[in-house]
Amino acid sequence: MENLYYPAKIWLAFGEAINGNPEIAGWLMKNGYPEVAALAHAIRGSEEATSWLFQNKFFHLSALDAAIDENPKAYQWLITNKHPFLAVFADACRGKQEAINWLHGNNMSPFVMMAQRIKFLRDNTEFDYHKKKF
Repeated sequence: MENLYYPAKIWLAFGEAINGNPEIAGWLMKNGYPEVAALAHAIRGSEEATSWLFQNKFFHLSALDAAIDENPKAYQWLITNKHPFLAVFADACRGKQEAINWLHGNNMSPFVMMAQRIKFLRDNTEFDYHKKKF
């Protein structure tokens, strides 16, 4: 299993930022995790955040956002560039049961909860799909 990129408290903050909590997003920005805040904003539909991730070379996070949007090139990029956890997380965010089972089976239930939040957000929000192509 590859590194999970960030400590647990940062992932928890990410989950709150996805919910639209501006204080937590601000905390991430001020405490050395602007890319995590940008990812949360990108997932919520911010083209500016998506651009920021690209410009600051957080390609894996930009690919995650695009893979959640079912972009096959972004999903393949995650696999090819050795980011299998992010590919599994993207699958879970799209409700794929195999990925959800894998996360549960590897004691990663908090990621299932975040994936469910993202899926709910994506299923219940109208987005501008003119985001940059991966």
